[in-house]
Order: sequence, then structure tokens, then C-alpha cells
Amino acid sequence: MEQNSRSPKQRQIVSTARALFWKFGIRRVSVEEICTEAGVSKMTFYKYFSNKNELVKFILEEITAESISKYRRIMNQKVPFPEKVKQSIQLKIEQTEALSQEFFEDIHKKAEPEIKEFFHQKIQESLRLILHDYTAAQKTGDIRSDIKPEFIVYFLNKMMEMVKDEELSRLYSSPQDMILELTRFFFYGILPRKDKKRTKHV
Repeated sequence: MEQNSRSPKQRQIVSTARALFWKFGIRRVSVEEICTEAGVSKMTFYKYFSNKNELVKFILEEITAESISKYRRIMNQKVPFPEKVKQSIQLKIEQTEALSQEFFEDIHKKAEPEIKEFFHQKIQESLRLILHDYTAAQKTGDIRSDIKPEFIVYFLNKMMEMVKDEELSRLYSSPQDMILELTRFFFYGILPRKDKKRTKHV
């Protein structure tokens, strides 16, 4: 559903639920709490959502669409491919900074099967898009031809986990410095670069 087509009360329910879920996780937030914070009745809530799980799926669908839209804008820029990857990593970090540990655990470990399956579908949808772009980049010579694009996508996800590592983050003065180092390592490895001009890209 397009955001502009929602009623003011539905928008209030969704925005309130997002804020509560992001801060406290999904399991700890009840329909009653959402209604109280949003200033709507439970009758109004059930007019738009049959239960809390339907609201959670609605929000996951919404944030997936938002993420894909922002990712597409990055990939459509006329900048070097390494810069696109760096911006994609930064985007992912920015999107997760406001999320609580409880939310991550609820989604990845403690969510009901219905939510886990839906979330998995959204992740796969995003990965298919990234895989398509990286396969295209490989054909244009921006990525080595002897590396599977599937491995690249897998490794990028692992890099995102590294960004959250407290021990690693202590080695850098800022998250941006760590992202820059990870991106350089991803593209150039540990061997000295012969093409010094490429240092301007990352």
C-alpha cells in the first residue's frame, strides 16, 4: 500500500509501532501499547490490521521497499563501482543504528514462524537484486570474472556483521573509517596496489 493512500490514523499506527518495535523489540510491545501511544482505539487498530503479526509484516514490507529504493538510487549514480559498494554498506549501517538488540533477536531468533518466514522472503528479495547488480558489474569488468557473484554477496553480509563487532570498532576513530578500511580490503586485499589512480575511488 502506498504511504499517501493511508489514512492519518493508519499512518499513526504504523509510525508508532515502528518506533516501539525499533526500541523494545517485537515481543515486548503489545497491541494495547501501540494503540495507547498512537492515540487510537483497538477497534481502529483492527480496522487496518487483523493482529500484531500482520502489522509486523506490513512494516517489514515497508522498510524493504524503502531500502530497495535507496539502494537503487545509489546503484544508478554515475560513480565508480567501489564507491557504490561503500555507500551501500553505509546505508545498511544507518538503517540498523536505530534498532535495538531486542529487535534483532526477535526477528532472527525469537519471532514466530510466520514472521521468520516472511522476513526470510524479504531478505531473499533484496539479495536477488544485489546479485543481479553484481553479476552485471562482473560482465562490465568492475568485478573479477573468476569470483562467484554469490560469494561476493555472502561476504558483503559478513562484512556487515563485522561492522557491529565491538572489538574491531575499537581499532578505528569512527564507523566511517572502519567502513572505508573494510571496503578497501574487500576490493584490493592486503597486497600493494599498482594502480595508484584507483585510490581516489575509495
